Amino acid sequence: MKKALITGITGQDGSYLAELLLEKGYDVHGIVRHTAIENPEHKFCRIKHITEKLTLHSASLENYASIYNVIEKVKPDECYHLAALSFVSHSFEDPFSTMNSNVNGTLSILSAIKERAPHCKFYFAGTSEMFGNVGQIPQNENTPFYPRSPYGISKVAGYHLTRNFRESYNMFALSGILFNHESPRRGHEFVTRKITTTVAKIKLGLAKELRLGSLEPKRDWGFAGDYVKAMWQMLQQNEPEDFVVASGECHSVKEFVEIAFKSVGLKWTDYVKVDEKFYRPAEIFELRGDYSKAKKKLSWEPKVSFEELVKSMIDSDLSLLREQISGVPVNK
Repeated sequence: MKKALITGITGQDGSYLAELLLEKGYDVHGIVRHTAIENPEHKFCRIKHITEKLTLHSASLENYASIYNVIEKVKPDECYHLAALSFVSHSFEDPFSTMNSNVNGTLSILSAIKERAPHCKFYFAGTSEMFGNVGQIPQNENTPFYPRSPYGISKVAGYHLTRNFRESYNMFALSGILFNHESPRRGHEFVTRKITTTVAKIKLGLAKELRLGSLEPKRDWGFAGDYVKAMWQMLQQNEPEDFVVASGECHSVKEFVEIAFKSVGLKWTDYVKVDEKFYRPAEIFELRGDYSKAKKKLSWEPKVSFEELVKSMIDSDLSLLREQISGVPVNK
């Protein structure tokens, strides 16, 4: 039985990936912070239905000794490094924590694997934020990086660390450069979940307006459940290669908002207010990925359409809110 270790297992991607690996018969381990263990009801909400099937280890990405001990104990065959401070706006507010956690955390994992589990295949979670405003549309594996946030910069550093360990120590280490991927499990701090939650509240009479930053930026949005399959497929290859994972389509924040309100029978212009306090200090105007390499070499393609994604998030948030109001669990 293969052993897989997931950092960030309690997050959106980590939860979907853990489900996928369990289905494939893996012995799945996850790294969680001690604070998560102290507050499992909140921190483990995305994996509570599978917790008994997982082995969780308390460790901090900023503490090399704790990461070293986990790698030594688990000796994983595959490691998926998904954990990161990933909220872009927060990275502008606290760039020091973002750089420390994302860069040093990646270095800790790679170094520990090199020392204690050199056979382990390593996946680094890259992001389209690494491309920033590079000017080339669509972006692929050969597109140069032009990050526009501390978060994007930290991920570029992680990408190059991964490449360096691959080339210097002959490790099976690669990066998946994933474009925006969402789901009903997305954190509430992200704009997509903010939109769907607020639209659901407005529909149920619990809110009166939705305040957002610029509606013009365009993103390549896909379903997280589709994208974790690509992560796994990358590590099943004979040789480590980096891959872009995307939908190949581009939609503005405004389009996301329009579909969200339309799905509940409301007109978005009656409720949306643009508020400059939500503007980024350095905005990225358009990101669209070219996943032709993943399609050719991994036989991977996205399954869930943009409209299906938005509607699934709205339906989920409506169900959650109705459950909170009534106190009676809603059948999902």
